[in-house]
Amino acid sequence: MATTLAEKTTMAEKTNADRNATSAGERTLLIVEDDKSFLQRLARAMEGRGFTVMTAESVAEGLIQLETSSPAFAVVDMRLGDGNGLDVISALKRRRPDARAIILTGYGNIATAVTAVKLGALDYLAKPVDADDVVNALLALEGKSAEPPENPMSADRVRWEHIQRIYELCNRNVSETARRLNMHRRTLQRILAKRAPK
Repeated sequence: MATTLAEKTTMAEKTNADRNATSAGERTLLIVEDDKSFLQRLARAMEGRGFTVMTAESVAEGLIQLETSSPAFAVVDMRLGDGNGLDVISALKRRRPDARAIILTGYGNIATAVTAVKLGALDYLAKPVDADDVVNALLALEGKSAEPPENPMSADRVRWEHIQRIYELCNRNVSETARRLNMHRRTLQRILAKRAPK
């Protein structure tokens, strides 16, 4: 059966009303992050900016939170102890298609960013990130990306963070880290001995 012009107009108005309700009215927010101190800081900061915040420290906890409520917004860490934060994003979008979510990650990865956007994430922010960057990304107008951060991490800092993460994942084994990064062992040792770049 064909849809009439009046029905199409009504559906479009309903979609726009849903979007406006999400961005202007309801400010419920789910934060899923396994770094407890960062989670607590971000939750407090977002409450101070007018959000009603729920928190979870794992994919499992995040999915349990979604069984009882469907928040308008979500901030989800990509790598969690028990899985991938994208699972939480896709579950949220199934329950509430108009929800606005962003993914946080400790290192940049274009392929993962593309996957995150396909699953419904609005944006992809590299940690460390402050509450203002998160709010700007969550409340960005439809079709517009958020303003770039005032003081983003330098390319040297992003590289250093990535190396540190792989080093930690390899249980601080220099030889294994160098092998996985396809880097000479002495070069890696020099990088590890230096302070983090700004």
